[in-house]
Amino acid sequence: MLDDAKRRAQSVAFLFPVALARLGLLDREKGEEAFDLAVPVMVTGGMRTLLRVADFFMVGRALGDEAVAALELGFQYFFIPFGLSLALTSGTISVVSRFEGAGERAKANFAIKQSLWLALLLAVPMTAATWAYAEPMIDVLTDDARTIELGAIYLRIIMLSVSFRFWSMIAARALAGVGDTRTPMYVRLLTLPTNIFLNAVLIFGVGPFPELGVAGAAWGTAIANVLAAVIFTVALLSGRYSVRLRLGGKQWDWSIAGEIVRVGAPLAGTRLSRTLGRFPFLLVLTTLGTPVVAAYAIGRRVMLLALMPAWGYSTASSTLVGQSIGAGEDDEATEYGWQTLRIALVTQLLIGAALVAAARPVAVSFGTEHVEMTVTFVRVFGLGVAAFSVSRTMRGGLRGAGDTRWPFYGAFAGTYLFKLPVSLLAVAPGVVLFSVADWQFAPGLGWGLAAIYVSILGDMYLRAGVNVFRFWTGEWKRIARESDIGAGTEAD
Repeated sequence: MLDDAKRRAQSVAFLFPVALARLGLLDREKGEEAFDLAVPVMVTGGMRTLLRVADFFMVGRALGDEAVAALELGFQYFFIPFGLSLALTSGTISVVSRFEGAGERAKANFAIKQSLWLALLLAVPMTAATWAYAEPMIDVLTDDARTIELGAIYLRIIMLSVSFRFWSMIAARALAGVGDTRTPMYVRLLTLPTNIFLNAVLIFGVGPFPELGVAGAAWGTAIANVLAAVIFTVALLSGRYSVRLRLGGKQWDWSIAGEIVRVGAPLAGTRLSRTLGRFPFLLVLTTLGTPVVAAYAIGRRVMLLALMPAWGYSTASSTLVGQSIGAGEDDEATEYGWQTLRIALVTQLLIGAALVAAARPVAVSFGTEHVEMTVTFVRVFGLGVAAFSVSRTMRGGLRGAGDTRWPFYGAFAGTYLFKLPVSLLAVAPGVVLFSVADWQFAPGLGWGLAAIYVSILGDMYLRAGVNVFRFWTGEWKRIARESDIGAGTEAD
């Protein structure tokens, strides 16, 4: 019965790529392959984003705008190891997919172990540093005492689970590298509802559980991260999947570690440049008031739900391009990249339009006192949905081939050459952002939220343009062949 229902649901879902193919927008076979790989990642990412939205919803209801702002500021520091894990796992999926395409399964398995060791080298020191300096880290971003206190509590607790989060992402990307995006989805279908349940009972103190407020949101997430890591470990040790984790034997290979780092380093730079760029951006927002930070946080979390298809199609593009490159089929790799972009863009625009239309009731549901401002932020992010879809999907294709430098260039230019300079114009004239000795930095022209909105959109479209251009040049094929990691003979 369940299998029949599953097959019926799949057949209904696949009407979407079929319809696009009939309209002449898509190659049916390649579109269905991309869709099949992307949907589980979309579900997983959508649930993860829904969790973050639920956190903000519950904390906002329980403690108000100051607590929402505290979560936003604390989570920005969590984005640093999160960004590094995304970069590291990008190296993992790139290497595993190319080894898989080349038929080198043992090396694909070893790449998982190699990624785990690299993750521990990164995660453990960051956890220790954050535990020691959480409060001054939040203090840099705001002078609101209550927000600093709550943000530090959240940050200390959630960072305890960073190593486990790293490993879960490595396992998920390794499975995706061999075309299995469903197993990570099933793990998340178990752990994310558990996360939401734990957050709810610990934030509000339901039944025998203590009322912990912001700390409850952090503990719920930390416990769920540990649970996910345990499940992935059991799965990859079991030998029942296309790749597996082997604890014994050889522990380090400089060539494989080097390729993971080579692919991941530019993406680490991409994530770090964007994450570090958020701090001065948030500093600008705090000069406009805590309600602005809260409205931005709610609007961004809501719109991330619309942006989840791009994550799915990005993973699909990485897998399909990487496996084609590994098999020596350069033309197929190119076609998979463009076809995945087509279905990604249509999917993204439809979902984005629905969320923009529902912006007002969604904003009201969060209990914010600043509904109009929150609605506007949601709609601004909605205007950037197309750019986000293009940027992520093209980045996925480049990542599959191991060409990750240009996405870094695009992210750096978008953040530091456009987003931050334009956002600084929002600050009121004479307001000092920071000072050193007798020198003060007061760049504002008083353009307010208009400058913030323009900075957000310009950043997104600039990054999209850079990634499309790089994929169009075809230089990523040369990069893949020169790496000698699972790269087949040139097929042109």
